[in-house]
Amino acid sequence: MAIHDEPADGETPASVLAFWFGAERDDAATAAAQAKLWWHKHPATDRAIAGRFASWLERAAAGELDAWAASPRGRLALILLTDQFPRNIHRDTPQAFAFDPLARAWCIDGLALGMDAALRPIERVFFYLPLEHSESLPDQDRAVALFETLAAEAARLAPDGRAAFEGFADYARRHRDVIARFGRFPHRNRILGRASTESERAFLREPGSSF
Repeated sequence: MAIHDEPADGETPASVLAFWFGAERDDAATAAAQAKLWWHKHPATDRAIAGRFASWLERAAAGELDAWAASPRGRLALILLTDQFPRNIHRDTPQAFAFDPLARAWCIDGLALGMDAALRPIERVFFYLPLEHSESLPDQDRAVALFETLAAEAARLAPDGRAAFEGFADYARRHRDVIARFGRFPHRNRILGRASTESERAFLREPGSSF
């Protein structure tokens, strides 16, 4: 599905996931094919996601899509709408993080129900990301445990994709270490109007400190 294509009858969990994960069925191939969409900052991508999904983000936040949460893939679509897409739609504004509590709740409740086990490993990456985005150390510790378990499982299922999943686990550890050190993500301070400490300012001058 091209980045601008929208189903004629509006979005569904399947269309949201097709947009985000593409058509590849191999997880390593998916990670490679979608890397630019997922991790690269580009104004055109932000505009495309805003144009297609901004109203659906608001509908999810208003509870209009709660029925999606009944299935693993529907819940994942809700997590994408409220955890990933706001970072494009509202980039560099407080609204980029405003929906994180909702995504976190869907993640935690879904974990309690075992829904993540029904998803592909690459889909589970994004199911777990609300915990990695949290400024709570217990959430971060849980994210590290989940990503390390996922990396081990993915390596057994598809050894050729091992590097990608080890990379996801490494990023989880790096996020956890920042929260353990500062209790928050310093790179959000400017956006959220928080005063940075001297140690945070020094950290932000380090390469890669802003993820």
